[in-house]
Amino acid sequence: MSLPTPGAARARRADMLFAAGLLCACMPAPAIAHPHVWATMHSKILFTPAGLVRGVAMDWTFDEAYSKTALDGLDVNGDGAYSHEELEPLTKVNLSSLKTYGYFVFFRKDGDLQKLGDATDASQDYAKGRLTLHFTVPLLKPLDPGHAQVGLKVYDPEYFIDFEYAKRNAVSASDGMPAACRIDLTPIPSDSTVGQTRQMLASKGIDWKPDNNEDFGGMFAQAALVMCQG
Repeated sequence: MSLPTPGAARARRADMLFAAGLLCACMPAPAIAHPHVWATMHSKILFTPAGLVRGVAMDWTFDEAYSKTALDGLDVNGDGAYSHEELEPLTKVNLSSLKTYGYFVFFRKDGDLQKLGDATDASQDYAKGRLTLHFTVPLLKPLDPGHAQVGLKVYDPEYFIDFEYAKRNAVSASDGMPAACRIDLTPIPSDSTVGQTRQMLASKGIDWKPDNNEDFGGMFAQAALVMCQG
């Protein structure tokens, strides 16, 4: 039996780290009371030249604690920095693990959940003590925002990872967005709104589900809505 190469060992450690977080994310909600990883995000809604929504490009900047753990053993040349090449094994593992969970990306057309393709254009960089993961998630079928309400939510249904939009330039649009359209980001739910929602949920039976088969986590997530004037 041959020993694994250092690169393979690093990749497995990264896989275990990220997959462990995602495994906990799919545990029943009562087992998890608070997040264990924090990510600040930017989302760019992508359009085709014809003005159809074709996907989203995202940047997720993780908290320092997760970043430090994820970087263990990845500084191959020992220079104290992390190149794109050194981070590539971690990036591949992250995307492979995230695919199992739909990348935590939820596109809806008039409330109906849309199918996604495989993520592309993935990379990762490290600055000021934090890792940032960049990747694009395409829709299998582009959506016409002029004839339907198109919305995007990015969240972990079980709240193991706390996704929060950045305070500036949280959501943007690529070239191709029709002039009659804009992107609105719904407000963060207030404490009173969260309290009212929890009271409402407490009054429902165990078989009750939110509208359009949305999970409970989606009820508390901010939505990026493509709003177009007809």
